[in-house]
Amino acid sequence: MQSGGRAKRQPAWHMLASEFSEATLNEKGSGEYDPSFVITKLGAKVNRVVVAGLLERLEVRETSNGSTLYQGQMRDPSGLHYFSVGDYASESMRELTLSLVEKTEVGEPVLLLMVAKSRWYQTDEGAVYTSLRPEEACEIDAQQYALWLTRTCEDTLQRMKHFTDSLAAEPTREGLVAAGIPPHMIDGLLVSRNHYGEIDTENYTLNIMQALDIAEGRMEAASQPVAAPVARTDEESGEPESGGESEVKETILSIIEQLDQGDGVDFESVLTNAVARGFDRGLAEEKLDELSNEGTLHEPRFGWFRIVA
Repeated sequence: MQSGGRAKRQPAWHMLASEFSEATLNEKGSGEYDPSFVITKLGAKVNRVVVAGLLERLEVRETSNGSTLYQGQMRDPSGLHYFSVGDYASESMRELTLSLVEKTEVGEPVLLLMVAKSRWYQTDEGAVYTSLRPEEACEIDAQQYALWLTRTCEDTLQRMKHFTDSLAAEPTREGLVAAGIPPHMIDGLLVSRNHYGEIDTENYTLNIMQALDIAEGRMEAASQPVAAPVARTDEESGEPESGGESEVKETILSIIEQLDQGDGVDFESVLTNAVARGFDRGLAEEKLDELSNEGTLHEPRFGWFRIVA
């Protein structure tokens, strides 16, 4: 960068919410125009991201200085992204945000794709929280969402491989180069290892499996808007079941059947998928317990569930 000039535009990483939201390491250069980064557990040094998902919330808030701020959350198969759009945003971004507010107010579901700058906030106690500041965004359809999911899963798998390869290498720039780690991953991997220590990548593997199931159409409901549950009739009493409880159970069994790779499916993955399909988390947890108590499910180990053959 030349003296007095702006830093070059940083590349955007395709990233699932789980990887971005779990990051607690950040880096900011000393120069006025130096970019800031969020560094993930897999070693991605992120200034900008390409993310997508179902828009769950978008609310307007008035700040202390009298400006308007829109705060929202967007869900992908792995979790939530939090974002904000303020007066600083481009005119096109503000116009889109206003139209999205109207749609969320009437309950119209929206699949959204955005390019956003990574942001982080540190509390007085030292906790770090991540969020996004959208630069550009647009509504997409299910097919475009599937393409984004596929690309993002491929990129995440590649980062997981680089991370695994780096563990066997000397934790120096020279050591990572010798191990075949690409240049764009080296800086992030060197600092992430010291900050995060040992990490378990199993959750990322489950997230990828869930995302690919959606992309391939086997879990279509998780990426599509869910209508209000239709009341069902209890076979014994003839009375309507409350809140589609039978549907919740059927969904939970379907999730476990699709995700079980032989060891069962963990509690959080079951509930996350149920919520992504539009069900209340508390109700899903209650029905999961019922399925376990009635013997439809069993726990090969604590907090992991399998369908009884």
